[in-house]
Amino acid sequence: MARYYHFRIKMSSANTLIFLALFIAPSMIAAQDDEAERKQTEREPPVLPEGLGGEAPQVDEAEATDGTSAGPALPQGLGGPKVESRGDGPPQVPAGLDGEDASGSPAESAADRSAPPGGFLAGVTGFWDTRVGMRVRDDPNQRTTSLGETRLQLSRDQYAGDVSFRLTADLVYDNVADGHKLQPEQGRGWLDLREAYLATPLGSSMDVRAGRHVLTWGVGDLLFLNDLFPKDWNSFFAGRDVEYLKAPSDAVRVAFFGDMLNLDVVYTPKFDPDRFLDNRRLSFFDPRFGRVVGRDVEFRPQRPDDWFGDDEWAFRLHRMLGGWEVAGYGYRGFWKSPEGFDPDSGQPLFPRLSAWGGSIRGPLHTGILSAETSWYRSRDDLSGTDPFVPNSQFRFLIGYEQEIIPDLTLGGQYYLERTLDFDALERNQPSGFAAPDENRHLFTLRATLLTHSQNVTWSLFTFASPSDEDAYFRGSWAWKATDEWRLTAGFNLFEGRERDTFFGQFETNSNAYIGLRYGF
Repeated sequence: MARYYHFRIKMSSANTLIFLALFIAPSMIAAQDDEAERKQTEREPPVLPEGLGGEAPQVDEAEATDGTSAGPALPQGLGGPKVESRGDGPPQVPAGLDGEDASGSPAESAADRSAPPGGFLAGVTGFWDTRVGMRVRDDPNQRTTSLGETRLQLSRDQYAGDVSFRLTADLVYDNVADGHKLQPEQGRGWLDLREAYLATPLGSSMDVRAGRHVLTWGVGDLLFLNDLFPKDWNSFFAGRDVEYLKAPSDAVRVAFFGDMLNLDVVYTPKFDPDRFLDNRRLSFFDPRFGRVVGRDVEFRPQRPDDWFGDDEWAFRLHRMLGGWEVAGYGYRGFWKSPEGFDPDSGQPLFPRLSAWGGSIRGPLHTGILSAETSWYRSRDDLSGTDPFVPNSQFRFLIGYEQEIIPDLTLGGQYYLERTLDFDALERNQPSGFAAPDENRHLFTLRATLLTHSQNVTWSLFTFASPSDEDAYFRGSWAWKATDEWRLTAGFNLFEGRERDTFFGQFETNSNAYIGLRYGF
């Protein structure tokens, strides 16, 4: 905080008389006597104290160096030895205000000063989070405890000029897991590496980020059409914080900024699948057995894992048009979850996939309207006749969100998933395997209420499918006790008429949980 010093000279009556005697009276005498005036002007001026006039006192070089001079050193320009001018530039200001430090070296930039005193650990941020969840329905193939873990997230940003580096990692103890063997690509083990990337601008219109980072785009609320980056469904259904729904990607992202359009290109050199359903934690319908399975069966999908051979490309073109965000998308890679089946090995697999789509989002009335569409082209079954490979699909989403009254927001969506070449698929469907519906309809409704000066958040997100006759209710409550402490609770409740529909298969995974987080 800057300090300002004000000086004031007070003159008493006696001081006024002395002033007149010393300066005005001699002048009047000099006007009457020219010779006296000449002699007076030839006299040497009186020596004034240091700093009030005349030449600056000569400072011995040794004293100036070792700091043993008689008086305290003043800032440059306020006294002491004259500082050599730097050409024709502006006058110098005290050190630290002219872009240089006291030693004459260039001053640190804001990025260079990002590391606070105290070393590397002083700049670490993160949180400690612990959660416990229990199943509310019996499942013979799973433990009653659905969630029991504690995690410490540590994050650090480091800068070197225009280059920045971010490292974010979670140290995890998971009581539900069978072991803590490190498997970073699946998000299993004692360490979950969330971010580890380098980022830098290239010129004025391009940014590059390379490494492990979380990517997302699209306009859906918990519904993803063109966002074909990894998701963690185990975290989502078990009751972890919603931020863990997005799993990290090991990719290079290049962003171009233009006057007409902006372009994002993401290249993943080796396929990054979803952190798909783990049968050691969640039970689900397995068409190989025709029933819901869990820990009682082995589930090892055949994952494409060749570097640069099994890669992924994704791009987005986007811009703002009169307050509306318009975007186009493209993707070439694989289905993100093991949607296919290899009849020879009897194991699930990830078929090849291309996707093309677009989205729009903007203000309408007093709310936000969004719409998105995508065409999924199943490259391993272009004719739609292979029953062991997912058929090509057309997907459509429209949604609207509005604050109804202060601190109460409602949002609704309609989602359509249409199976293309359905007739060919139905004709070739083997016995024992049920064909999907030609059209799957899904409605969602989100209600969010803020109370207690917006420190308490109540939320209910409902998925309901009239075609599948199933539903998923996701409720949460969060109390921000202080800036650091937050208490949460919630539930995941699944309902379905049949056990082979998307939400119906998860009925026995219904759970309730509670969590406590401390941020720093």
